[in-house]
Amino acid sequence: MHALIIGYGSIGARHARLLKDMGHAVACVTRNRECPYPTFSNIQAALEETAPGLAVISTATVEHATNLRALIEAGFTGRILVEKPLFDHPKELTPAPGDNVFVAYNLRFHPLVARTRELLAGHTILNARFAVGQYLPDWRPGTDYTKSYSASRARGGGVLRDLSHELDLALYLLGDWKRATAMGGHYSDLSIDSDDQFAVLMETAHCPVVGVHMDYLSRSVHRGYDITCADMTLRADFMAGMLTVDGTMEEFPSERDATYRRQLEAMAGDDPTPCTYAQGLALCELIETLETCAEKQVWMTAS
Repeated sequence: MHALIIGYGSIGARHARLLKDMGHAVACVTRNRECPYPTFSNIQAALEETAPGLAVISTATVEHATNLRALIEAGFTGRILVEKPLFDHPKELTPAPGDNVFVAYNLRFHPLVARTRELLAGHTILNARFAVGQYLPDWRPGTDYTKSYSASRARGGGVLRDLSHELDLALYLLGDWKRATAMGGHYSDLSIDSDDQFAVLMETAHCPVVGVHMDYLSRSVHRGYDITCADMTLRADFMAGMLTVDGTMEEFPSERDATYRRQLEAMAGDDPTPCTYAQGLALCELIETLETCAEKQVWMTAS
């Protein structure tokens, strides 16, 4: 299969490398002169020359809608994987994307998450807490964090969007949100204009109390969740690859590329795990709702 990567930054390079290792022919739409693959200056030219079966959009968040629209208007009918979040703000594209568009929430493919879904089936869930944190200057060694899209609100940065994996996991594991509130913004001395921490409180279809905390501030990298049921408690630690169930530990080692590779493999089949376009758009709407909640200090209900 031919695969087209649109945007060759760090995540685009990862997708390209993995697809090449999986035996696919890779081309890129990019101005990055360090790109080692065949490059094109625009999407139309790349489609005409390579006829790909898969397109991956890995540009800055604010460019996603333009790139996706270009693929649709060019008549591309292959599968499309858009890096998360889908858009910087909710958008309705015309013509509307079909069921060939997915959003790259790759943590859905972590074995910890698959095991959690299996364990939660049939249980009454009482509460859940999700947390992720890492000091932004340490994210991308050798680069200036102030020049990253994460640092720029205008480019779609900020923890609510950058770390929205946790919001997706909450909905994936616990059902659609029903009502929510949030506190957050820019609190630190980091040289950024995007939000550096957010705390979210929600009620979802299957859990009455869900907390989500995300930040660019923690000097101790962490990512995980605790879920308490009427008769069981789960604790997941992604950094350690460990799931603790009522005190009993289960190990799920997963190397750094594993979830990305599984996600790309799913693009070639009928795996229901990937985040759909509709789910990704709903998550954009939730993010915008949470920003309004934080600004107005209110609870809001899903429409």
